[in-house]
Amino acid sequence: MPIELRRLSFVQFDVFSARPFEGNSLAVVPDARGLSDQMMQALAREMNLSETTFVLPRDPATERERGVRVRIFTVQEELPFAGHPTLGTRVLPCGVRPVQAKLLSN
Repeated sequence: MPIELRRLSFVQFDVFSARPFEGNSLAVVPDARGLSDQMMQALAREMNLSETTFVLPRDPATERERGVRVRIFTVQEELPFAGHPTLGTRVLPCGVRPVQAKLLSN
């Protein structure tokens, strides 16, 4: 089966700390459109952090009314809710540019 190469942006930072290497590490994929459940789980395992969040942007009217959709994964499973990744995703550091990474999928 051929492997598709795709670029994926993500940000990794420490939540609840102003200093590097302290606080709770979190990876955020700011645009996870097109990723399958299995790929999100595989990426969370690859990040190997307590949680990895995946933002699924919606049209502006829906986001104003219902907010942004965020899915939260640990290395083992998807969580319906968790405080640290929810807050961290919401306050994603301003001015932080996502890292471009190559993603292999099949």
